[in-house]
Amino acid sequence: MEDTKILELDKYEYGIVVNALNQLRNNLIKEEESTDVINELLLKVIDAPDKSQKKKRIFAKTLTRDNERRF
Repeated sequence: MEDTKILELDKYEYGIVVNALNQLRNNLIKEEESTDVINELLLKVIDAPDKSQKKKRIFAKTLTRDNERRF
């Protein structure tokens, strides 16, 4: 099992990481090397959830014996 690391980056640091990965990707393209791993990592960074986004809770409706709604 691989270890998972969680990084907290501010907007400035996030921009540096995205730009660095994109620059590495562009260099690999120029050298006609595979960019598969960098592409996956770049997408992971771009799609990472933003801490400021509120977590949404989904409540399932259930019915009691008296058919009262509970959340």
